[in-house]
Amino acid sequence: MLAGDSLMCSDLELQPTMDQTDYCSDGGLHVTLTLRLLMHGKEVGSIIGKKGDTIKRMREESSARINVSEGSCPERIITITGSMEAVFKAFTMITGKLEEDLSTSSLSDTTRSKPPVTLRLVIPASQCGSLIGKGGSKIKEIRETTGAQVQVAGDLLPNSTERAVTISGTQDAIIHCIRQICAVILESPPKGATIPYRPTLGPGPVVFSGGQAYTVQGQFAVPHPDLSKLHQLAAQHASYNAVNQSSSSYSGLDNSGQTTSQELLIPNDLIGCIIGRQGSKINEIRQMSGAQIKIDNQVDGSTERLVTITGGALNINLAQYLINAW
Repeated sequence: MLAGDSLMCSDLELQPTMDQTDYCSDGGLHVTLTLRLLMHGKEVGSIIGKKGDTIKRMREESSARINVSEGSCPERIITITGSMEAVFKAFTMITGKLEEDLSTSSLSDTTRSKPPVTLRLVIPASQCGSLIGKGGSKIKEIRETTGAQVQVAGDLLPNSTERAVTISGTQDAIIHCIRQICAVILESPPKGATIPYRPTLGPGPVVFSGGQAYTVQGQFAVPHPDLSKLHQLAAQHASYNAVNQSSSSYSGLDNSGQTTSQELLIPNDLIGCIIGRQGSKINEIRQMSGAQIKIDNQVDGSTERLVTITGGALNINLAQYLINAW
């Protein structure tokens, strides 16, 4: 891989910011987009090409910045940044290359029909609600108008607040679909801080100590800067009301403050999203925040469930943020 391919964007910046937006002479907007794709190693190798020739040509012809995350894990992040025109040109070239690879593969196996091109966008979970729409109305509209298949993953990507959005179809359908997704997300910026997904060989548990986040890898605790940043934001900006103080100390690693409890009321129709399949999401929130989280059983006639979060102030604030991200 080329040395210039090692840069990885820290978050998804689909929304225009003050330093990203300016006006054309005809009154239109120039918006800089950053889109992130999750790809497998074989796909990445095809995009980079022999001695980096393919990715170099894509950069030159699209005028977009195209970077590949470093590492030896099976999954990699492709980050594409530039004007709308440049980003969509880059996507057209990437989907074209993947479609070409599929055509070559199908020629060697005449027993199977050529599969559709498939891409996975990485998008903050707080923006996925707008993409899905009320009762799934928006995502249904995107499917019908573009002809592409679009699926938003129910689970967060490991150790992040992002979800994968899978798009399948012809090259034209995918580009049309991405344009519509960008239009939706530009109108709905992410809420709060975003913990970006970083592919690893084997993501270990996340723990907090002294305001610093660490991922446990074997016998070592490796600093996790993005979670540390979110932990600090929670301390600076979030406020909490202690409704029940516990005399016992929380058994987690962040015992810098007194252990307290915070109660939340969550609508019944949202509680499943927070719990996740077989408790996967709530367990991930517990792991990432370091807080204890208890969800009471449903009460007859009630439209809400009581959720009790117990831990230090920072643990509670981080758990609340991760719950509200849904």
